Amino acid sequence: MKESAPTEPAAHGTGQPGLKRVLGVPGLTLFGLTYLAPVAVFTTYGAVTQVTGGHLPAAYVVALVVMLFTAFSYGRMARAYPTAGSAYTYTQQTFGGHVGFLTGWTLMLDYLFLPMINFLLIGIYLNSQFPAVPQWAFTLAALLVVFGLNVLGITVMSRINVLVVGVSVVLILVFVALALKHLSGHPSPAPFAAFTPGQGVFAGAAILALSFLGFDAVSTLSEEARNPRRDIPRAVVLTTLIGGLLFVLVAWMGSLAHPGHDFADPDTAGVDIMAALGGAAFETIFVGIYVIGAFGSAMTTQASVSRILYSMGRDGVLPRRAFSLLHPRFKSPVFAVAVVSAVSLVALFISLDNAVVMVNFGALIAFSMVNLTVIKHYLVDGRRRSAGDLFRYGLLPLVGFALTVWLWTSLSGVTFQVGLAWMAAGLVYLMVLTRFFRRRPPVMTFSDADPAAV
Repeated sequence: MKESAPTEPAAHGTGQPGLKRVLGVPGLTLFGLTYLAPVAVFTTYGAVTQVTGGHLPAAYVVALVVMLFTAFSYGRMARAYPTAGSAYTYTQQTFGGHVGFLTGWTLMLDYLFLPMINFLLIGIYLNSQFPAVPQWAFTLAALLVVFGLNVLGITVMSRINVLVVGVSVVLILVFVALALKHLSGHPSPAPFAAFTPGQGVFAGAAILALSFLGFDAVSTLSEEARNPRRDIPRAVVLTTLIGGLLFVLVAWMGSLAHPGHDFADPDTAGVDIMAALGGAAFETIFVGIYVIGAFGSAMTTQASVSRILYSMGRDGVLPRRAFSLLHPRFKSPVFAVAVVSAVSLVALFISLDNAVVMVNFGALIAFSMVNLTVIKHYLVDGRRRSAGDLFRYGLLPLVGFALTVWLWTSLSGVTFQVGLAWMAAGLVYLMVLTRFFRRRPPVMTFSDADPAAV
């Protein structure tokens, strides 16, 4: 079926101007890669290396394979519903408002905490270099700057994303070069040992699944893409593939440069490896670029969750007057951005360990539901039953769903406790919103979305 021409979404039933369509495939992919923050592989490097017994590259390969199946499902649904809202929109339109709300609410747990984690990391790493300045001061300064950039809108952030991804790629290339130089003098007897299956690989992959949320973030920008039905699916797959391969490469080089899984402090394993390869000067450079990557990731994660809140507010699931408010000049969801910044203030009081355990539950819920939406939308509702359709819209998403559930079984008990508590709070709010399910939740209307599009 021929794709519809990109149009400026005008009302969506609210009489408001829409978000600005300015992004193509390069801009969307850069957004996703900035969200992934390729240098953020060092955030969980030590912890996941220990969980996997030194098989971090294998865990990344498992996570990448699972996420590619799910990325294809996101692409399919982005063609059907090229609007802001991501998994929330896809699930709501396919399974109804109640399921859609709970999916979006659960995913919000991850999205709300991701900017906060990045602000925490910025404070931790800068404080390690400038101990005279308290960690909270760096964290608060980064939070305020990111808030301002998000209010300025997606065009400004897209330009910054080019810089963030550029310096991150340069760091990775230098790191790989130094690792290869180190290996030339200290050859590894088993260069591919880290890719072999080992105990804890799937538990590690479940933790690393959060690293791939960048492709979900790309789908939240459907209303800012010039041709969402074409560009969003391409950018989703490119983000997943490029980001995943960078993760695998860095993890592999790190395992060769530092065999084993013993670190004095798992949280600073990346710094230790950089110092061993390039000395104190390279360690300082690494910290600087790492902070830039965390800053870019904070900026894009906040942009994504603010657009989910905007979508839910425009829908009336959240207070419409506040959450659907766009800045009159920059067309950014200013109130939603402010709410995310307010939540991120928790970074001034929480530890990194406690923040990290809050995430992953919502991501895997969303990934599971999006895979199921492809099956229902195309095979059940759309009655697409040819052999090719059964493969594209049946087998592939079914495998993606099964693999995601498989990762689910490896989540920690704390993650389940926090996730289920958050989901229960959402269920209570939904009961209030619908007067104990006697009313249907509000349903989104789209001026530029054709549910029958493929």
